Amino acid sequence: MDRIQSKAARLQRLEHRLYNAPRGMRVADLAEYCGVDRRTIYRDLQALEEMGAPIWEAEGRYGIDRESYLSTIRLNLNEAVALFFAARLLAHHSDEHNPNVVSALNKLAAGLPDTTISSHMARVAEIIRARPLRADYVRVLDTITRAWADRRKVAIRYRAASGELTERVICPYFLEVSRSEPASYVIAYDDLRAALRTFKLERVAEASLLESSYAIPDDFDPYAHLAAAWGVMDEVEVEVRLRFSPAVAPRVRESVWHHSQELHDTLDGGCDLRMRVGGIREVRSWVLSWGGDVEVLAPPALRDEVAAHARRMIEQYAALSSPE
Repeated sequence: MDRIQSKAARLQRLEHRLYNAPRGMRVADLAEYCGVDRRTIYRDLQALEEMGAPIWEAEGRYGIDRESYLSTIRLNLNEAVALFFAARLLAHHSDEHNPNVVSALNKLAAGLPDTTISSHMARVAEIIRARPLRADYVRVLDTITRAWADRRKVAIRYRAASGELTERVICPYFLEVSRSEPASYVIAYDDLRAALRTFKLERVAEASLLESSYAIPDDFDPYAHLAAAWGVMDEVEVEVRLRFSPAVAPRVRESVWHHSQELHDTLDGGCDLRMRVGGIREVRSWVLSWGGDVEVLAPPALRDEVAAHARRMIEQYAALSSPE
């Protein structure tokens, strides 16, 4: 029994190592990695192939074809519900038909034991399938994803919000989605600026893989990098202080909006929210979504921007309601 468990664990370890070596590995290196002799590795490779793993061999190196590889995941009921919640969030977030998303959801639905959850998962896939297909965006996302997984540089043509189009060579460090809009981003080292930059994938006009590789620095932690960000932009950290009216204070208290937040009740039944976020650009839209039920106390730059926005709204609606 111990030998069976040992072999099963070794096969799993070997499969994981091969998948994460896009250029393949030599049998001698695999034998050293698994702590067995070469003959055992040859037998293990054959066993993996018989189990359905798409093993390839070229010039003495072995690997797994990532394009046709299918992993096996077994879930209990509560884990399936957790994935269903994630799928629903994905449906709310996606504003287009991404064939990879649809395929992933359909595979999850087919593999779930509970028919109720699996039928709803399949329904989410159909909802996303019915949306418009943006083939250019899907191609860009696929290319950036492959570059990130294989640690290969990628050449892009990037259109900034101003409309300026530039050509860049980037090294993808992390993929992230915005929680406030249906948008995807890549945090990457930008050769042009010689610094880390965040690129919105919807603004990438073209992307092509390069043969040159790169390494992500050991001290780069994407979660620490994004810790202060409201969304995906890591700008200069500022303290934001907001005062909410009694009408919306219960809704504000119900959620954790940012990990740094501090909530304090006010005498009138409202509440003050204090948090430290990476810049004001992304949090501004969220503040404006509360309308007249929030007052910006700090920083002054955010207060001024929200006040200017409110004045423009007053002018716009005053013009609409004035007699001709």
